[in-house]
Amino acid sequence: MTDYYDDLECRDPEQREKTLLSALPTHIAHAKNNAPFFGSLLKDIDPRSITNRAALSAIPVTRKSELMSLQKQDAPFGGMTTVAAGRLGRIFSSPGPIYEPQAATGDYWRFGRALWAAGIRPGDVVHNTFSYHFTPAGFMVDLGAQAMGCAVFPAGIGQTEMQVQTIADVRPNAYGGTPSFLKILLEKADELKADVSSIRNALVGGEALLPAVREGLIARGINVRQCYGTAELGLIAYESEPNAGLIADEGVILEIVRPGTNDPVDEGEVGEVVVTILVPEYPLIRFGTGDLSAILAGTSPCGRTNMRIKGWMGRADQTAKVKGMFVHPSQIGQVAARHPQVSRVRLTIDHDEKSNDRMTLQCESDANDETLAAAIADSIREVTKLRGAVKFVAIDSLPNDGKVINDLRKFD
Repeated sequence: MTDYYDDLECRDPEQREKTLLSALPTHIAHAKNNAPFFGSLLKDIDPRSITNRAALSAIPVTRKSELMSLQKQDAPFGGMTTVAAGRLGRIFSSPGPIYEPQAATGDYWRFGRALWAAGIRPGDVVHNTFSYHFTPAGFMVDLGAQAMGCAVFPAGIGQTEMQVQTIADVRPNAYGGTPSFLKILLEKADELKADVSSIRNALVGGEALLPAVREGLIARGINVRQCYGTAELGLIAYESEPNAGLIADEGVILEIVRPGTNDPVDEGEVGEVVVTILVPEYPLIRFGTGDLSAILAGTSPCGRTNMRIKGWMGRADQTAKVKGMFVHPSQIGQVAARHPQVSRVRLTIDHDEKSNDRMTLQCESDANDETLAAAIADSIREVTKLRGAVKFVAIDSLPNDGKVINDLRKFD
């Protein structure tokens, strides 16, 4: 039995890229011809031309923040599925509500790979505390574990004392759930003097794995790894070594784009996680998660060769309300796009001495002339319907934190 889930994880990166991108034309044609939303979005795009990342970046990003309104217009999935609802395996609902389909296939969300990287193996028993109610998180781990050849105890959330008793009786090898709930279970077991030491491996997600929590779990002899996914996309990336970034799943094409735009950023720059999945029933193309991250240089020390991201670094949706008007990152992107002399921008919102809202657009540029500043100010007014000052700053001087809008106002 190897350290890797399959040979795909150690492919030559160029071969992986070639294989993934060669599947795009057929996948995009399928979405265009069978999903009404993508038929409209891609009406002017020839799928045969989408053979590289530059061509892919010409397709507009569809963001998670749009799903609720799209699904209201065309229930239940916004016209993004290629099969009728009755041909699916399950239908879920996340807060919003936002509805998510699951096709009637085995490891639909591809979680087996993350479970393997967490040390879980065929024949293990997984105590799964992700919710099975309404949202798909429970089934993500459940189906992945079963596809691997594991048994699953579908614990779900809550009922802490009963869960501790079950762990003591059933003696599972592994845990799936949030790191904070695992900590709660272990502390409750201490209180009840119950033996839950059978758990040796844990795959955690749904929230940040804080260093103190990781250290506490390691001290108890638990090997813990984290994963990152969404209800729409399934697994996006997973951890194989502590503090060495998250490795992209083999079934996704992952990009990092400047928030509010369609434009990929350079390696190391913080931006929004955008994912394309090659799933025929729900063919999400350039789906913006709203999460911030950055691509790490090089490959993992574990030997897996896919790209790595830093992990979750905050939210990309930085919409702010100024003088009763919403200002969106996409609008700031439109302003910047009008002026090629500017490389990166950042809108700062604060209060003046009279507590009035004030906007200043910081622009990285070698230029520093009044004519360009006036032109940018005009663009701000035209796009946002609000007035804003313009301040030129040195190239590469703005923080690399993914922020397009920095709201410094205090309302308390």
